[in-house]
Amino acid sequence: MIRFARAALLGLACCLASLGPSSASDYPNRPVRWLIGFAAGGPVDIVARIMGQWLSDHFGQQFIVENRTGSGGNIAAAAAINSPADGYTLLFVAPNNAISTSLYKKLPFDFLRDTTPVASIMQLTNMLVVSNAMPVKTVQEFIDYCKANPGKISYASSGNGTSVHMSAELFKAMTKCDMLHVPYRGSAIAFPDIISNKVQLIFDNLPSALEQARGGNVRALGVTSPQRWPSVPDVPAIAETVPGFEAVGFYGISAPKGTPPEVVETLNKAVGEALKDPKLVARLAEAGGIPKQMTPAEFGKLVADETEKWRKVVEFAGVSVD
Repeated sequence: MIRFARAALLGLACCLASLGPSSASDYPNRPVRWLIGFAAGGPVDIVARIMGQWLSDHFGQQFIVENRTGSGGNIAAAAAINSPADGYTLLFVAPNNAISTSLYKKLPFDFLRDTTPVASIMQLTNMLVVSNAMPVKTVQEFIDYCKANPGKISYASSGNGTSVHMSAELFKAMTKCDMLHVPYRGSAIAFPDIISNKVQLIFDNLPSALEQARGGNVRALGVTSPQRWPSVPDVPAIAETVPGFEAVGFYGISAPKGTPPEVVETLNKAVGEALKDPKLVARLAEAGGIPKQMTPAEFGKLVADETEKWRKVVEFAGVSVD
């Protein structure tokens, strides 16, 4: 009986030990929600749907992009952080998450503490585009026009705390241009007002800004990267006119803190494979992005470094949101 009991306990222990790996090994076995903080049709949404479709095809389970707009992406971040840490709720991570840490004074979470880095997707720049009704064709002409018309120019953003917002605030601080901020729940919602000249400009993420500029709806003046961006070499860097100006962004994936390492590794490996797929890379390039593969630890360090970088920008620009 004693030998039987020992054998039974040993068998039970082996079964329990195998539950963790087996549950991770068949991940995902149901649809995965991927929360994004901005409206459908914007740059984040475009890239999320490109990657989401690839992951759906790869795993044979739907990666459902869910738009949770508002508060500069913080509503989506809070929803993801408060979800079960099982790998079935993910968050699209972008500069807004790094910026919000210092810009917002009363966030109900600590992004670096409460999330688990999963994977990097790509790097991108923002692009300054203006309404075709604006009588300017260069960054210098825009600065001159702005200074000649103080308080009469408005700029749109995809929400408080986004890189779109802070790129404009950094530009204001460095050029002394007087512009009014008009936040929207995503840049896709803002473009009709820019096209109609109700709002004059936006420093939007390259994917959607480039699409609007190529369509002739707006005029591109410059990119926010320190040098010209490879996919749009004919568009000057703003730094060519405003030395030292720089705002380069990133896109990636995080999950709630405590998500199993096996699940994180499975997702990171899949994204790495996606970024080697010529068809997906071509689609990201069309959107103006440069694929950037990283380990979870490397991506976590990037988010931490970006958080510190944008803290300095927030302090330099002298802005905050309660």
